[in-house]
Amino acid sequence: MIKTKLCDLLGVKYPIIQAGMGPFSNNQLCIATANAGVLGLLSTSGITSGNKEFQKDIYAHYAKTGGAEPEDDMETILRKVIRQTSDATKASGGIFGLNVMVAAEMKEDAEKIVNTAIELREEDPDLKERFKVIFTSAGDPVGWGDKIKGAGFKWLHVVPSVKGALRCQKAGIDLIVASGHEGGFHTSWEPVHSMTLLPSVVEALEEFGTPVVGAGGFCDGKTLAAALSLGGAGIQMGTRFLATQESDFAQLWKEGIVEAGDRGTLVARGFVGPARWIKTATSKEHQKNTLQHTPELFLDTPGPMTEGALKLIDFENRAIKAVSDGDKELAMFAGGECAQRVNDLPKVQDLVQTIMKDAVSTIKALPSILET
Repeated sequence: MIKTKLCDLLGVKYPIIQAGMGPFSNNQLCIATANAGVLGLLSTSGITSGNKEFQKDIYAHYAKTGGAEPEDDMETILRKVIRQTSDATKASGGIFGLNVMVAAEMKEDAEKIVNTAIELREEDPDLKERFKVIFTSAGDPVGWGDKIKGAGFKWLHVVPSVKGALRCQKAGIDLIVASGHEGGFHTSWEPVHSMTLLPSVVEALEEFGTPVVGAGGFCDGKTLAAALSLGGAGIQMGTRFLATQESDFAQLWKEGIVEAGDRGTLVARGFVGPARWIKTATSKEHQKNTLQHTPELFLDTPGPMTEGALKLIDFENRAIKAVSDGDKELAMFAGGECAQRVNDLPKVQDLVQTIMKDAVSTIKALPSILET
């Protein structure tokens, strides 16, 4: 049995977080992960105001998997999703939360999402026992603490740097996720990977006692053991949970992860910056177009919204739609570097149990390689 500060803080059985993976639906996946004893996170960026028109298919799929209708507004869908998740995890006592993007341009939607979450907990006291987490991302956490922690939520935030982690400490975050460049889809501008980032953040926050979880490249028992040895309180997994039977993601996407193989990813433009994609003929074309139209993406800086950038956005939208349409030739699949270590589509419960068993075995085997 492995128990860490993550388990103590959130009341989860195992030190694992299921990533939000927005803007896509993970409503059914969240139920499965929470029931398996890890923290399940609901994505919310797929139902923000812009997506209802800009990415209609994503919005509609999110609504459908959450027990709502595409005609519903964001707050109505969110209420139905949270209640569905609560009902489906009640028997197991599963712990879950929301992932909310708090970038300045999304502040209005983020406030509506957080306010809806607070209202639901006040209306239903039973929710307070298991709907415990607000996980903020893609923006400055300072200024959100009074609202989130004041409502009784545990507050988590994801960062790609030591500087970002110290900003979180100033804001009063309860737990920080250090996300290395190996991660899938939205990845950091600077290529700082988990082997460097995680211990650096742990050391920077050591005097404060704030627990740190590693993200980016973590997918099994060996990598969980590695995160713990680097001082982490656990791991966050996106790509590995995406490739499971209960995952809401299209079957074509899941198979794309399993088929990725050695050196199977690349970085090109994503909806909001750099993104890691599974390497295919389509994503290679997208990478070449990224270099041509938005070369600043590879120079660690955002660029202007030029005609070329708009063409890339249109290409991404068509490629993502092709996934749900079953068009493998045009489709692009986001995925982390760990995709090359994913070779099956297990049930979530079985996956979690295997990870924990292998992590224990790995840790117990360490003394045998030490000189006495």
